[in-house]
Amino acid sequence: MIRLVWGTGHASTEKASFDLALADAGVHQYNLRELSSVIPAGVDLQRVGSAPDLGPTGNAVDVVLARQTSPPGARAAAGLAWVRGEDGAGVFYEVADTDPETVGELLRAGIERGCYIRDLDYADVETEIVTAESAPDEYTTAVVLATYGESEPLV
Repeated sequence: MIRLVWGTGHASTEKASFDLALADAGVHQYNLRELSSVIPAGVDLQRVGSAPDLGPTGNAVDVVLARQTSPPGARAAAGLAWVRGEDGAGVFYEVADTDPETVGELLRAGIERGCYIRDLDYADVETEIVTAESAPDEYTTAVVLATYGESEPLV
């Protein structure tokens, strides 16, 4: 199963802001392995918002990650677009920026190209865009992740 999760965070450092956004998405206890965005055939895909328990702390989770961390005073927006063919195989496209409208435009352009090279129907595109409003004295992060399956041990 692929679960779509998302979150936002504000903190005094970039890394802490990112960590809080991951916590909001329910994946802060895992090591994230980024994938190249291909959706396998026949896999269920669900929008869940926050991840359920995916296994022990410290395990690895495979993800497609859209992340924007912005400096104090700037908002953050991140988004995923995806499309699947008749057999369920498909592709994600991830974008991040400070402006959610720009994220939407870039998602449309990118996924359209991904559909073209994979002969997928662009009419079936879905998106998830998350915006975190700015904080005057803190970094701001928005994340959207597609988490693949359960976690697995690294060692």
